[in-house]
Amino acid sequence: MIFGRREHADEPSAAAWLVVGLGNPGKEYERNRHNVGFRVVDELARRCEVRFDQKKSQGKLAVGRREGEPLYLLKPQTFVNLSGRSVAPVARYYKVPVERLLVVCDDIDLPFARIRIRPEGSSGGHNGLKSIMESLGNRQDFPRIRVGVGRPPHVREAVVEHVLEDFSPSEEEALGSVITDAADAVTLILDGDIDRAMDTYNRKRTEA
Repeated sequence: MIFGRREHADEPSAAAWLVVGLGNPGKEYERNRHNVGFRVVDELARRCEVRFDQKKSQGKLAVGRREGEPLYLLKPQTFVNLSGRSVAPVARYYKVPVERLLVVCDDIDLPFARIRIRPEGSSGGHNGLKSIMESLGNRQDFPRIRVGVGRPPHVREAVVEHVLEDFSPSEEEALGSVITDAADAVTLILDGDIDRAMDTYNRKRTEA
């Protein structure tokens, strides 16, 4: 895949992809577990040599290209639970079909560093995914990459506290390779090889 900058950012294309990383805006949340989706799309922007220098529908947008076609990277600024308020308008504006929307988010039901890729499915209890699905008319048929952030006790207060905590120093040290893997998985999906992405990354770190 060839990444790069994109001219004529507002020009719709049937071959465009919209990749969304979920997280909360603001410096205080930057290193939280809940913000791992932001960090994956930050890595994609680095590879594309583009910046999140556009504001669009309550989100920060970076526009690149892949093999000449638009690649839109979005970080909703609505807070995670309201992500759909940003995602759906951006997808409509650029005429990106639901099946070419790819969402990257955290998952408390996966051990830290595990990655799980699915071509479609329910929200699995993730409020950000739920918001996106509702904003798309209850559509579930878009791929998603979940990044494990560890399993807290399943008490609501404990879950909220867990996802809004920073990664531990040891987790932070290991996180770089996890983000690299997630970004590599995005690349495979954009190339039309989600089966290979699932086979490669859903099996990785099984001892984590």
